[in-house]
Amino acid sequence: MKKFVTFALILLFVFAGSTAFSGTATPSTLAVNRWLQLGPVPISLPAFHQIPDLQGKTVSLKDFLDFSFVNTSQWHPKQGARIPWEKGAFLTWKTVECPDDTLTLKISHPLKKAQLYYFALYLRPMRFLKAKIRIASNTMFQAYLDGKSIIKKSRADTQFTRATSESASRAVAMEPGQHLLLIKAIIPAQQNPTVQISTRLELPDYAEPAALKFATIPDETLTTEKLLNAPRITRLVVSPQGRFVAVRFKQALPPSDKNESWIEIFRLKNGKRFRSFRGILKIKQFEWAPDGRSFSYVTTEDDQTTLWLYDLQSEKTRILARGLKHFSNYTWSPDGSFLVYSIEQPPAKNQTGLKRLKGLEDRWPWWRTRSFLYRLNLPTGTRQRLTAGRLSTRLNAISPDGKKLLFTRSLPNYKERPYSKTQFFILNLEDLHVDSLWNDKWANSAQWSPDGRYLLILGGPDAFDGLGVNLPKNVPANDYDTQAYLYELKSGKLFPVTKKFNPSINHAQWSKDGQTIYFLTTDHAYQHLYAFSVKDKRFSLIPAGGAVVHRFAKASGRPIAAAVVSGPSFPPRLVALDLAKKRFHYLETSLDNFYQELKFGKVENFDFTAGDGLKIEGRIYYPPDFSSQKTYPAIVYYYGGTTPVTRSFGGRYPKELWAANGYVVYVLQPAGAIGFGQAFSALHVNDWGQRVAQEIIDGTRFFLKTHPFVDSSRVGCIGASYGGFMTMSLVSKTSLFAAAVAHAGISSISSYWGEGYWGYLYSAIATANSFPWNRQDIYVNRSPLFNAQNIKTPLLLLHGTADTNVPPGESIQLFTALKLLGRSVEFVEIKGENHHILTYGKRKQWTKTILAWFDKWLKAQPEWWNALYQK
Repeated sequence: MKKFVTFALILLFVFAGSTAFSGTATPSTLAVNRWLQLGPVPISLPAFHQIPDLQGKTVSLKDFLDFSFVNTSQWHPKQGARIPWEKGAFLTWKTVECPDDTLTLKISHPLKKAQLYYFALYLRPMRFLKAKIRIASNTMFQAYLDGKSIIKKSRADTQFTRATSESASRAVAMEPGQHLLLIKAIIPAQQNPTVQISTRLELPDYAEPAALKFATIPDETLTTEKLLNAPRITRLVVSPQGRFVAVRFKQALPPSDKNESWIEIFRLKNGKRFRSFRGILKIKQFEWAPDGRSFSYVTTEDDQTTLWLYDLQSEKTRILARGLKHFSNYTWSPDGSFLVYSIEQPPAKNQTGLKRLKGLEDRWPWWRTRSFLYRLNLPTGTRQRLTAGRLSTRLNAISPDGKKLLFTRSLPNYKERPYSKTQFFILNLEDLHVDSLWNDKWANSAQWSPDGRYLLILGGPDAFDGLGVNLPKNVPANDYDTQAYLYELKSGKLFPVTKKFNPSINHAQWSKDGQTIYFLTTDHAYQHLYAFSVKDKRFSLIPAGGAVVHRFAKASGRPIAAAVVSGPSFPPRLVALDLAKKRFHYLETSLDNFYQELKFGKVENFDFTAGDGLKIEGRIYYPPDFSSQKTYPAIVYYYGGTTPVTRSFGGRYPKELWAANGYVVYVLQPAGAIGFGQAFSALHVNDWGQRVAQEIIDGTRFFLKTHPFVDSSRVGCIGASYGGFMTMSLVSKTSLFAAAVAHAGISSISSYWGEGYWGYLYSAIATANSFPWNRQDIYVNRSPLFNAQNIKTPLLLLHGTADTNVPPGESIQLFTALKLLGRSVEFVEIKGENHHILTYGKRKQWTKTILAWFDKWLKAQPEWWNALYQK
């Protein structure tokens, strides 16, 4: 307890007293009076250092300023933390005081060798600012801010005066969040030296002294870099008997736009890492072989794919097939005796430069490519083509006995929505005879039950002539609200499994005995895992350790699974699940270490009741250092489309990041989203911003009324895609918001309907049986472009120039209108990016652009925006 109190007092002192001024400091100058120190470490010059190399250069101590003695990129210095060094030794960080604002190292004995020191300090600007860092010293040093060199002094002086700092200063721009200032100092061998280092920071005129804090204890909040640089799990595969889980990681390699991918295999029982495949092979499409002792993967070079098999026990690899051109994907048969794989057949090259569109889908560059199924027999390696024709064939499943395939074909059907239909077939592998099951507009996929008696089908409520609809007559269903159906092959009977089950189905998988179906669902703002008893027709929730289950993979032979989970202010974690006992435990991965120092604010639910009595759910994210005695700006975030804003961590629109930058964030889920039941999701159909906009306005007003610490004159709103449309629509209806952001928003519903790659397909559900020629009240009157004269809120439009979902013209049109109207509007194009901004460098600046825009209008701090976009 005594240690804890001491620690707390130190923390209080560091943040309260570290900005104290020295006697000669001006009000805009801050002097550093405490550091973390590592070292000293004796260092030696290399052999023959005095002999010139081929370029005539010798090696001296100053060359060690640029030499990396150790990788410091992952350092998080703090009192008592140890750094491994040579011969099993460790160096320990310790706190050193400099009450007269000058760090003094008095060495009482002659130095036989030069010595290396590191000094660390955390800088935490509370806003964007440009500060000048001045460092004076009588020894040579190099200073780094967040790993980048900012100041360098290549000589040692016998005397120390502050005049030596005149050539050792640098103006740096710092964004809100924690920054690490690291000084590497080298002291030459000499007689009883006294080394001094003085560090000061000069703030700009617009920043108060409290805008910058110093600390020797990390107090890290989420930053853009922290969010984007974290490793993330992109795939899970559990071995057949549940012994292992293979995890595919992906991580950015800043400052480049490249990524690194690797695979790690963990034992599910104890969570220990079993194998790691990193930096050796570019392994793709990892799959466990049915024996559970080996796995397969593919490598591709010059469009030639090789399929490999790796044995875990012998650690030997053998080739299953090579020279597979235009290879797409593959699936193991249940007994491992063969694989079914897909080959894509590209169309003939068009040399004329003219193209006659054969249909609406022919606008898609990939549509004329066809995909067909092939069989690879093992161990002989013989191959067989299974499907051909004018339409692509997609494998759904291989029958439990390995004798049949279930596959689908999709073809246009412009006579009725959704303007396509799916054909389901069963292929007999012995004679390649095909049996047609059914054609359905709303059924999507199917899989066999373990005993082969049933097919489990996923599709919209309107599948099978509306068998899954749970709504009054004449109320159109939202067919994005995915349902599950059971089809008995022998009798042809269909049973709607989830008709009265409110969550929407994302993924389904059978238990080995066929008595249970596991459903991954969208359940309000959660993504939950449920078990459905086939016999009792009952659902039961399976705890998974997080609000949102992002990825789920189950062993085919046992009730064992793995998942990736997260939640509000709860970064992603890997979880092992015992489905039978409904228990879970976390597995330790590099994800945990990456986020361990972060400090988050609280998150609490906040719901309200709409005018017609419908409950609208929401939640509030608070800044990490929140105080109800202060006044805060706020950001309101929504989607408003057919899927809810889940309670996941981070993402493209990271609520935790906005809160870390001093905003109270209100997220609400208006009517129309899946996961709340069919009656709720059906409200999306033909609404296009009427009801949803009013719910956002009413919810925001209620939020402001019940939270007096939020400044009602400093509230911003943001949405993307359909949410971008909602932003445009909102600011044409209300002056409630002081600033707004619309990413990839729809300004004209009719142009989006006709020009977007999937506009007419999305409208087939969202605007059921409504078209520009019969519902001008929707396509014109509810389009923000035709209400642009009402927009007076400062609006930032963001759009990828290669967006095929919502074409960039949707932002261009509204930008043009608002410019001609003389309104406050900015338009930032992200070159080469599609609907989602994925390239690392562009996404980083795009994320900061949003924060800088809100800082400009909601905090009266335009400096960040001006730094990003100078005139």
